[in-house]
Amino acid sequence: MKIDRAALADFLRRSRERVRPQEAGLPVGPRRRTPGLRREEVAQLAGMSADYYIRLEQARGPQPSPEMLAALARALRLSDDERDHLHLLAGRRPPAARTSGDHVGPGLLHLLDHLPATPVQVLGDLGDVLAQNALAEALLGGVCTVSEHGRNVVWRWFADPSQRTAYPPEEHAYYSRLHVADLRAAVGRRAGDPAATRLVERLRTTGEEFTTLWDLHEVSVRRTSRMRVLHPLIGPLELDCQLLLAPEGDQRVVMYTPPPGTDTAQRLALLGVLGTGQFTAATD
Repeated sequence: MKIDRAALADFLRRSRERVRPQEAGLPVGPRRRTPGLRREEVAQLAGMSADYYIRLEQARGPQPSPEMLAALARALRLSDDERDHLHLLAGRRPPAARTSGDHVGPGLLHLLDHLPATPVQVLGDLGDVLAQNALAEALLGGVCTVSEHGRNVVWRWFADPSQRTAYPPEEHAYYSRLHVADLRAAVGRRAGDPAATRLVERLRTTGEEFTTLWDLHEVSVRRTSRMRVLHPLIGPLELDCQLLLAPEGDQRVVMYTPPPGTDTAQRLALLGVLGTGQFTAATD
């Protein structure tokens, strides 16, 4: 990543001007004419020399280290989004974002409850099914949560061959690569997270298929795709998978919608009437 010195200088100056001295614990004083903080005050609060900070605002300073950027973010009272923007302007990778973990917020649960005609799931970035509505369960099956990885779609795909029976055999290789490439992206974002490390280590024990695909180091964040499901009650059907990211980024809402020009909507309505009684399959 390359530093954008001009944009960095402008962002620092405007951020400095937005901070009131009293917010930073500094006296206002009768002679203060500068809006917000003075350059010297930012340098003092961040623990750096005034000359170093002034050169940054003049777009002629060196590339700040991550530690220096963290100190500037604290001194300028930046939000998480502003802090990440500061790092990107400086040509640095933003620090790991705050995550939601397994907790699904009431807003997402409300969404699931109010889309009864559309299968909807909430997945963690590593592939854990955190919540789903009744139609998603009827379409894709319930999720075992007894073991640590029992609700993880990647684990179930590679560890239990019976979970693949809901999908056409000629597409199994495609789904395998899709799962692994998406997991690679999530593991990279988590940067040494213990849960991610445990999942990958356990997946390596499932056999050669996962290990071979993982060693290819393919990375592809999943956003949209089309899938076919072989359902024992309503037969084969096509679905468009639309993925929406939650604000924290470690959860995603997956909506399975009918492609235009198909009878999928009518058959999903029939599935809603038939319910979940006879079907257990892998989630995708």
